[in-house]
Amino acid sequence: MSQASLPQSIRSHIRNTSDETVVDDQETVDALFDMLDDEGCRCILEATDETALSASEISEVCDLPLSTTYRKLEPLTETGLLSKSLRISRSGKHTAEYTRAVDDVTVSVSSSGLEVRITHLDASQESTVTA
Repeated sequence: MSQASLPQSIRSHIRNTSDETVVDDQETVDALFDMLDDEGCRCILEATDETALSASEISEVCDLPLSTTYRKLEPLTETGLLSKSLRISRSGKHTAEYTRAVDDVTVSVSSSGLEVRITHLDASQESTVTA
């Protein structure tokens, strides 16, 4: 995943190496852990695995109030765990739809602290978040 395709909130805390993108921001690592610990966020990630869904479809599948769904979609999208695109119907109505953007999230301990590796679905390159 190129640096340009990462959300601005993450792009401002990364440096590129030849093989990976390194995010060394404790706040981003904490946000990732919080989202992965949240049952609603996990449901959203599972629901958007095979197909793109609108917020109302996600709300129904995950049995979440629509307002809660929107609150969870924003940070999931900002951190790059979900990707957002536009669905245009024949009537011309535009609806945002979401798909899971990651395949794996791996946490390991290294000499520099906790390391979070995120493998993106549409790229062979991994992003690395280090705390």
